[in-house]
Amino acid sequence: MLCAWGITEDGPKVLLHLAPGTKEDTASCTAFFEDLKRRGLIDPLLVVTDGAPGLIRAVETCFPRALRQRCLVHRLRNLRSKAPESQWPEIAARARGCYEAASPALATLLRDDFVQAYGRELPAVVQCFQDDFEACIAHLRFPLRHRKVIRTTNLLERLFLEERRRTKIIPHAFGERPVLKLTVRSGDSRRRPLARDHGRRVRRAIRAALNRAHAQRVAPAVAPKLTPAVRKLRADR
Repeated sequence: MLCAWGITEDGPKVLLHLAPGTKEDTASCTAFFEDLKRRGLIDPLLVVTDGAPGLIRAVETCFPRALRQRCLVHRLRNLRSKAPESQWPEIAARARGCYEAASPALATLLRDDFVQAYGRELPAVVQCFQDDFEACIAHLRFPLRHRKVIRTTNLLERLFLEERRRTKIIPHAFGERPVLKLTVRSGDSRRRPLARDHGRRVRRAIRAALNRAHAQRVAPAVAPKLTPAVRKLRADR
């Protein structure tokens, strides 16, 4: 099943879309996002995903003006799978300190310290830590009070957990339509909205920066040269 949650400008969390699916490949995720766009969704400021390559490609294709945040819960699990158990508490503390830094600039400095500390001894951990690093700290561009909510996919994970819990105790919860209805009902419970504060100005600045960056990416590398006839026509005007 594919699912998308959203957080509106005013703070409420809303279930945007549900669709049947068996895998997170590029084609399935692209079709899922294109359906959202056909129903009026514009590029969000931030899209939070796990590390599925097909999902990431679909996000970058369908939402070119959006930042992408890597779920930090999944990333820390990846790091733990590569770290010695005896050193994990120290590694986890340093990784969290980097991911939860006060600013992207400070996070970059802490990343360099992490690489210097473990580069020779634990190259697999460092490679995992550096992979997709900018996406891991994208949430640091947002107001402090928003970051805890937007740096993980916990909203999705809780929904799927509740869906699995309910299907175990409901004897006739089988088939595509009943399961989709059950999942929608699972997401209907009231959730605490994102705090409203001075972040509106910050969000507008992020939107403007993303629009400028996208315009630069799609702009032609060289300005087309005008033919003599076109120059004369413009001069006559």
